[in-house]
Amino acid sequence: MSLKNQPDPQNADKSYETERLIIRPMSLEDGAFIRDLYNRPKFIKYIGDRQLKTVADAENYIKSRFLPQFEKLGFGNYLIITKEGNVKIGGIGIFEREGLDIVDIGFSLLDEFEGKGYAYEAALKVKSIGMEDFGLQKISAITTKDNFSSQKLIEKLGLKFQKYVMIPEDPEELMYYETE
Repeated sequence: MSLKNQPDPQNADKSYETERLIIRPMSLEDGAFIRDLYNRPKFIKYIGDRQLKTVADAENYIKSRFLPQFEKLGFGNYLIITKEGNVKIGGIGIFEREGLDIVDIGFSLLDEFEGKGYAYEAALKVKSIGMEDFGLQKISAITTKDNFSSQKLIEKLGLKFQKYVMIPEDPEELMYYETE
């Protein structure tokens, strides 16, 4: 992975906006939301069970998984909040993932906010943050073979299917996409 710009600690607190959304770095205060999101049936089915049974589990996950990547790279996992009503609706990020050579973009929304274009709006913004602000040359994405809405969104972002991959600690073969 080549970065045009070196990580800037100030980016770890930087929020971004789109027409309808605020996108800000995940923080410990998002523990209850992460516990809820990560225990939704669709999240467990398509992304996996992270075993976050309590708010403390979720806070520890944020502390051990999300915050170190922001410190190391300047980007990571962001919270998606609606401007209207200031409602936390999902997560989106660019991740360094074991088993992948290129950082990947990932997203998840609460079920009640799916189908409204929020994931695409947030993903388009985060993709541009990675490429424009951090000089990423390529971004990848992975998804399960049966997650058709995710596949559609990934393709709408301009990523093309490349191959099937296996990543550590995931027993399922995944579809791998990449920017061209």
